[in-house]
Amino acid sequence: MTLSAANLFFYFAALIAVVSTLFVITGKNPVHALLNLVVSLLAVAGMFFMLGAPFAGVLEVIVYAGAIMVLFVFVVMMLNLGKATTEQERAWLKPRSWLAPAALAGLLLAGLLTVLAGGGGHPAALAEVDAKQVGIVLFGPYLLAVELASMLLLAALVAAYHLGKHD
Repeated sequence: MTLSAANLFFYFAALIAVVSTLFVITGKNPVHALLNLVVSLLAVAGMFFMLGAPFAGVLEVIVYAGAIMVLFVFVVMMLNLGKATTEQERAWLKPRSWLAPAALAGLLLAGLLTVLAGGGGHPAALAEVDAKQVGIVLFGPYLLAVELASMLLLAALVAAYHLGKHD
């Protein structure tokens, strides 16, 4: 069995997703965890692209790596507790703190560019899934699960608002 560039990139992205997720779990401060979580989400998006699901990959980048991460950053900013926290954040945001996420993201970019330069896309045995097919499935047999997930997210948003509100 020979591995194509697309298959190698898939495994490479999976490895980066696992490593950056381990950094998220074992990180000692939230800023580093957020940076590593963005790298992990980008790696998962790359895996979706290699599996022939570009729509899911784009949603991963837009919804999770974009919108959800902005929400997490706002929560970290909202929990700012004064001058001591500001000094702690300055210590956390030294260039050294960006090394691991930047290195992992750079490796992910290098792998993606290698696949694109080689002309390899997703494996030919897999069919692409477009937005219409995803919509039909989500709002057909999985409608109840989608609605329950939206209610859970709404409850989490209301809880986050009340927890972050000052007296």
